[in-house]
Amino acid sequence: MSKKKVITRREFIKGTSIAAIGSSLSWGAPAWLRPESQNATDVVLVRNQDVLDESGSPKYDVVLEMLDAAVTALAKTKDPITAWKQFIKPHDVVGIKTNAWNFLPTTSPVENAIKKRVMDVGVPETNIGIKDRGVHADPFFQKATALINARPMRTHHWAGVGSCLKNMITFVPNPWIYHDDTCADLAKLWELPAIKGKVRLNILVMFTPLFHSVGPHGFSPEYTWKYYGLIVGVDPVAVDTTGVRIIQAKRLRHFGEDRPLNPPAHHISLADTRHHLGIADPGKINLIKIGISADGLI
Repeated sequence: MSKKKVITRREFIKGTSIAAIGSSLSWGAPAWLRPESQNATDVVLVRNQDVLDESGSPKYDVVLEMLDAAVTALAKTKDPITAWKQFIKPHDVVGIKTNAWNFLPTTSPVENAIKKRVMDVGVPETNIGIKDRGVHADPFFQKATALINARPMRTHHWAGVGSCLKNMITFVPNPWIYHDDTCADLAKLWELPAIKGKVRLNILVMFTPLFHSVGPHGFSPEYTWKYYGLIVGVDPVAVDTTGVRIIQAKRLRHFGEDRPLNPPAHHISLADTRHHLGIADPGKINLIKIGISADGLI
């Protein structure tokens, strides 16, 4: 029952938000952890062609607008600060889990836009941390009460894709133990005490995704494209499912044939069916589209 709606760039820049269907978020456990939410979940896809500068780097101001548009849509309110307060409270200790892969990092404009809004809701700067590698041994992240999970979308040699579910791999010192069966049980990471019940938002960065790669750490600019997007939601499984659908559509368009991911990203569907972490069925994802619609691929 996919819900699709597009607003104009002019409406987007003015800050107009879209009201989504489904239950309102109340403070407490994330909505996707509550039993009644398992019938459907909201995911926001926001795209803005102005987000990249001439060098291909994201612009901080536009990133902030895009995040606000997504979060207000999820929270069903027009005011960005009111919306962010549904996910973060002033007393929280907030870890922003980023991704530092050299070829396609989360980038400082994304990190700083998230940090600004966390501070705007009243969290002091001393209670905000930004890190990727080594968070398993970082005292700040071990005491964090809230996490915001942000990373770029890319194909991956071991897991099929590197996306929000896999971004938590650095919370363990020995990530290779999750590589069995092409990383089938990555959702187990979300049971770790440092993570469980703490992730308030998942942000899949789709500015220039990597849709094909060969070998460990494989990267070629030939297999990236300017998609200008962010996918945002509270359910990491639904967010990743949406990202994979776009990647697969791009692969079909590029290669001229249905070329499945190799290896398959089956850890995402198993996060639903085996681990009951979230929703992987596109028919149960209310997809809210904001901004440009051209070449959306979904």
